[in-house]
Amino acid sequence: MSASGELIRLMNYIDDISATLRRISATVPVIEVEERKKLAEHLRAAGTGFTALLNQLEKGA
Repeated sequence: MSASGELIRLMNYIDDISATLRRISATVPVIEVEERKKLAEHLRAAGTGFTALLNQLEKGA
C-alpha cells in the first residue's frame, strides 16, 4: 500500500516537530530556571493539542 501525497506531507510535519524538539532539548541546559518554567508551561499547553489530535486519529474521527 502506498502513501498518498497528503499523508507524506503530514508525516513530514511530524518529522519537523521532532527535529524542533531535539533542538529545544539541546538548548535547555543553557537557559535560566525561570525561562525553563515558562517554556514548560508553553510546551504543556501545546501538548494538549497533540493529545487531542492523537485521540482523534485513534478513534478514526
